[in-house]
Amino acid sequence: MSTEEEKNQLNKLKEQFSKGNKSPQGGNNGNKRNNFYWIYAGLLVLFIGIQIIGSFGNAMKMSNFPEFETMVKAGEVSRVKIINQNNIEIYITEDALKNNPKYKDVKEKSIGEGINPGPHYNFEYPFEVFESNLKEIYGETDNRIRIDYEERHDYWGEVLAWIFPLLLVIGLWVFIMRRMNSGAGGGPGGQIFNIGKSKATLFDKDTNVKTTFSDVAGLEGAKEEVEEIVQFLKNPDKYTNLGGKIPKGALLVGPPGTGKTLLAKAVAGEAKVPFYSLSGSDFVEMFVGVGASRVRDLFKQAKEKSPAIIFIDEIDAIGRARGKNAFTGGNDERENTLNQLLTEMDGFNTKDHVIVLGATNRADILDRALMRAGRFDRLVYIDLPDLRERKEIFQVHLKPLKLGTDIDIDFLSRQTPGFSGADIANVCNEAALIAARKEKTQVEKQDFLDAVDRIVGGLEKKAKIITQNEKNVIAYHEAGHATVSWMLEHAAPLVKVTIVPRGRSLGAAWYMPEERHLSNTDQMLDEMCAALGGRAAEEVVFNKISTGALSDLEKVTKQANSMVTIYGLNEKLGNITYYDSSGQNEYGFGKPYSEKTAQIIDEEIQKIIKKQYERAKELLSDNRDKLDLLAKLLLEKEVIFKENLEEIFGKRQWIQVGADELSDALSQQYKNPEVTSAP
Repeated sequence: MSTEEEKNQLNKLKEQFSKGNKSPQGGNNGNKRNNFYWIYAGLLVLFIGIQIIGSFGNAMKMSNFPEFETMVKAGEVSRVKIINQNNIEIYITEDALKNNPKYKDVKEKSIGEGINPGPHYNFEYPFEVFESNLKEIYGETDNRIRIDYEERHDYWGEVLAWIFPLLLVIGLWVFIMRRMNSGAGGGPGGQIFNIGKSKATLFDKDTNVKTTFSDVAGLEGAKEEVEEIVQFLKNPDKYTNLGGKIPKGALLVGPPGTGKTLLAKAVAGEAKVPFYSLSGSDFVEMFVGVGASRVRDLFKQAKEKSPAIIFIDEIDAIGRARGKNAFTGGNDERENTLNQLLTEMDGFNTKDHVIVLGATNRADILDRALMRAGRFDRLVYIDLPDLRERKEIFQVHLKPLKLGTDIDIDFLSRQTPGFSGADIANVCNEAALIAARKEKTQVEKQDFLDAVDRIVGGLEKKAKIITQNEKNVIAYHEAGHATVSWMLEHAAPLVKVTIVPRGRSLGAAWYMPEERHLSNTDQMLDEMCAALGGRAAEEVVFNKISTGALSDLEKVTKQANSMVTIYGLNEKLGNITYYDSSGQNEYGFGKPYSEKTAQIIDEEIQKIIKKQYERAKELLSDNRDKLDLLAKLLLEKEVIFKENLEEIFGKRQWIQVGADELSDALSQQYKNPEVTSAP
């Protein structure tokens, strides 16, 4: 036999085999499962059929005693049968059935042909009363009828009355259990008998995870830490041969939106080992002991597939410090879950190659036992991206967009200081939406600037009704901010000022803050003075103040409070801080200072704010004419830029390298959207 003939026969056998073995969805397995439902349906149909057939024996109709009395007097009743002493069955004579048309409905049988032998009517009536009333009827007529008595028992109906509800409950219970055990409740964790099972999602080599380290822009230091963990699991001998031990865990800490969860997804995409992912809230359940049971089951699964990685997002849901609430009982479910997690992470078995990755933006409230070496050996801080990292993040999120020729990534990254990775992704998406709203075919630079304005300040509300007096107050308020910040050395350079309502604010000013990691006293005082410039302008011009400075006062109060109580920048209190970075101080029921010190703190905070407020008022009073010109220009144009301030005040005396250059470029771009040159 030739090779080709052998191949043909082999293919035929495969086809026959595939035809003979049906798929699980539509084959024999599905039929076996469906047979149970056919049995249930058959029993239900049988029960209904018995009831219907039993009612089709004759065409008996309901009646009453007055109607019966009429029939007796007319001589149309042949006999009466009293069933169980209360049910009266009436038999009509054959002549009456044939000759009287009113008996047409009961004349023939319900099934088949022929005369209905009866009973033809029935009604319920106490037999003692029935017999006494019947004697009165006999007094008026000589037509006496025969009365029969019968005791009738519906054994089949009584059995069904007891059995059918029981069968119905059992069937419903079986149905619910089958639905639960089939995974309809959301996987193993949703099954009624598997409530203590872990809800973790498993990613292994057969799972298609598209996120890799190349998709995580910036975060170079964090990626190095995580990449080393992945390499350790891939090749543990490289490290253990030198006597090293596998780290138990790494905790990713940082502000929201900085990429902690994204970095964990990249680990799942890069690692060739099983990766279990779940949230801290997945351990929480209304039943006592479920959280600890799920922790045990999670680590049991991970150890069976060792080496493996467990990722717990928002770990603060179960890792909060114990004993903080004095009213919490000793059988607290969250504490039991945390205790089990502590045991699993550093128990007696130290040879299991299972690494735990945790992510949180509230590391200060985590329990000390969870943070110690031997559990989370590495603490990876993920801060807000700097200029270089923002550029890399923009490069990632700009890939799917259709960009115009005027897009400069350096320009975009420099004009978004303090933005997280999630904020930058939102800017890119919002810019695309704005371009589409304007019927553009490409996303241009102005669309990105509008997107930043939209995200930072809110949506423009030009249709909002504002009285002229309110408009004057808003104009002088924003002009006061701009004037004071222009006169101060360390205030951020201005980009533009508007009195068009945006979001919850009635006016806004855009500044380009200098990117710095340290701030001194002069810088913080200048920022506070600039923030108080709006309210100071209201008092200088109108000799009264309004409620429009709420956000300014909130910002200034926080800054003054931090200077006094956190950073030790107050001369009277000296180099003292009352800030606990761990969030686990020993003063659970009071302040870490005396009442006298608290009074000093309040006085110093008020003194700082008052001094900067008077300073702002003095600057505005000395430049009142320029303040009036700026406010009138705002009322006229509604939006002014840095060039307008230079025309009124002249060139700014102090230059902040980088920030001033970028504010010039931004101001030009806002003023002339057609200008495409980058700074």
